[in-house]
Amino acid sequence: MGSKNKLKRFKENESFENVIQPTREALLAGDFSRKGMWSSYFQNNNPIVVELGCGKGEYTVGLARKNPNINYIGIDIKGARFWRGAKTALEEDLTNVAFVRTQIELVEQVFAQDEVSEIWITFPDPQYKFKRTHHRLTNPIFLRRYQNILKPEGVLHLKTDSSFLHGYTLGLLDGWGIKPQMAHHDIYHYVHAPQDVVGIQTFYEQQYREQGIPITYLKFSFPTHVSNQ
Repeated sequence: MGSKNKLKRFKENESFENVIQPTREALLAGDFSRKGMWSSYFQNNNPIVVELGCGKGEYTVGLARKNPNINYIGIDIKGARFWRGAKTALEEDLTNVAFVRTQIELVEQVFAQDEVSEIWITFPDPQYKFKRTHHRLTNPIFLRRYQNILKPEGVLHLKTDSSFLHGYTLGLLDGWGIKPQMAHHDIYHYVHAPQDVVGIQTFYEQQYREQGIPITYLKFSFPTHVSNQ
């Protein structure tokens, strides 16, 4: 994407009513007014579902189309990417969609404790190298952050083409004594696969499937006995 095109999208994002772009400084200072108040933003008490690393927003928008009585928030630091999802949501008058431009590590500054019903992580960078472990979106530090914002027994979904990340996350859950509600190494070959999992495909996901790369899926909750300290 050319720099001029990026600048154009950044400018458009500023005018989109469904795009929120808090500064890092404001979030760290606890000055983000939406935290704990997302029901007021959407003007209803419907469940809130978050997609982390939403990219172009394809999954966020796709879920919102299918479930109008659920509010969806896509989070990504690359605003020029989710511009497409935000624009599509406005064009289709999807009032249950919002996008927040920030780093995923600041998710606890965006949402209050127990404010989120579900989290989706779709096709994140697996960060294969050992030195990059702290960047994996399912490492223990990130999982504790997710646990803090999820409601009791709230659900986390991990959908990825990386069998490595799938196995890594399963190993962490096993160490914590968490049994997944669903774990499949090739979800499109599972006859009982949920429609929210196989009924929406991102652009890159379609490419992975055309290349014969299996898509893995993991669904789990944090039992109350798992400490978040």
